[in-house]
Amino acid sequence: MSLSMPSRSMLALSGAALRAALRAALRAALLAALLAAATAPAAHAQTPRPPAPHAHAATDTSFAAVQARGKRAMGVDQYTSTHRFDDLADGGRIVLQRDAADTAGARTIRAHLRDVAAAFARGDFATPGFVHGRDVPGTATMAARRAAIAYAVHDLPGGGAVRITTTDPEALRAVHAFLAFQRSDHRAGGQTLGADPHAGHAGHAGHAP
Repeated sequence: MSLSMPSRSMLALSGAALRAALRAALRAALLAALLAAATAPAAHAQTPRPPAPHAHAATDTSFAAVQARGKRAMGVDQYTSTHRFDDLADGGRIVLQRDAADTAGARTIRAHLRDVAAAFARGDFATPGFVHGRDVPGTATMAARRAAIAYAVHDLPGGGAVRITTTDPEALRAVHAFLAFQRSDHRAGGQTLGADPHAGHAGHAGHAP
């Protein structure tokens, strides 16, 4: 049995078909590459970048400024100290302590609290005004009613406290307004009595009274 050889016309047809198939494959590959290049930037742009750690804290310049001025007023790092502003039925209490063992820092805090307690008793609220960069709510009345308000300083582990007492209703309202503002602007914790108009930030690191 013999096999016939393909004719020239058949070979020409096979070659043309092969070239057409190759051209089609090349066009498909080129089209796929162009589509991939066009969609890659869009896909990248649609992928949100995760926020940098502590991005919010870094952009909160107002709080950072309070922290920096507090350190200047007190001599201790505000971010590594804990401060509370407590409302009490007969006044209030300011507590400031170092977070870790720091004998020198504790001495600095106690000296600072004694200085501000003596200044408050004279009706001088320049230190909180400096720390906050504004007149602090309650301080005008506390200065005017200073004869009706008593301040006592007590040492605590790592720091100390200023106990504020009064039997004068107007002075009491002023003391509570002062402490409420401190809790808010310093993002500090503390006990509240009744509604706190400055509530919204709780328990953070140390801040100067």
